[in-house]
Amino acid sequence: MSENGERARGRDATLGASFLEVPMAFRVRGLSPDLFRPLFSLSDEELKQRGALRLVADDPGLPCRVSLAHAPLGDELLLLNFEHQPGDTPYRSRHAIYVSRSAERAFDAVDVVPQAILTRLVSVRAFDARDMMIDADVIEGAQAAGLFERLLANPQAAYLQVHNARRGCYSARVERA
Repeated sequence: MSENGERARGRDATLGASFLEVPMAFRVRGLSPDLFRPLFSLSDEELKQRGALRLVADDPGLPCRVSLAHAPLGDELLLLNFEHQPGDTPYRSRHAIYVSRSAERAFDAVDVVPQAILTRLVSVRAFDARDMMIDADVIEGAQAAGLFERLLANPQAAYLQVHNARRGCYSARVERA
């Protein structure tokens, strides 16, 4: 895409053909709040037994994995371990995530990069239909849309997972729209 927002036009040097760059539409999805609502009613001791913690947002940059926004200051959060890659492969994976009590619905938008990704250095991993990683890259979140489009243009890519590159926490799932 050009600086003025128009689709790039050019010539393919190998084929000599003209082309119009058409971006791959992508859909970013947060986690369902239904997965976590029952946990907010547990005692701190019950959460501890599950390896989770109850916190109050005291930093304006704590990313909720449901809303994919930064949790409001003073909001109740859970910090818990979540299996974001359940496939029975060597890439099966779990990691810490924050979930905000105030998040009522999962982020779900087409061609929109949410706040929790835009403001971070992210690792984007492409997986095939067998849950095997086939590609990956690291990029500033403000440039993530282009990377989503590039990785999803691979016909073997079934979905993408976004992680915070510095701490490794799972952020979101990205699919073709």
